[in-house]
Amino acid sequence: MVVNRILIDPAVCHGQACIKGTRIPVHQIIGMLANGDTIEELLCEYPSLEREDILACLDYAALLTEENLTPIEVIDRA
Repeated sequence: MVVNRILIDPAVCHGQACIKGTRIPVHQIIGMLANGDTIEELLCEYPSLEREDILACLDYAALLTEENLTPIEVIDRA
């Protein structure tokens, strides 16, 4: 699903991952969801998007967390 809906192109949004056919960066959609917006609210705000586009953003973010481990903080267990 991600491959069909997410685009990374150096000529579009400086190479940031975007929803295909738009200039809407994946990070913007993920950030809005993280701040409490619902999928339904995003679909109203961005009428060019489909539910599958938003789900593809979530899938893309999930894939990134599988590939890269970035600690938020180091816990001292000593």
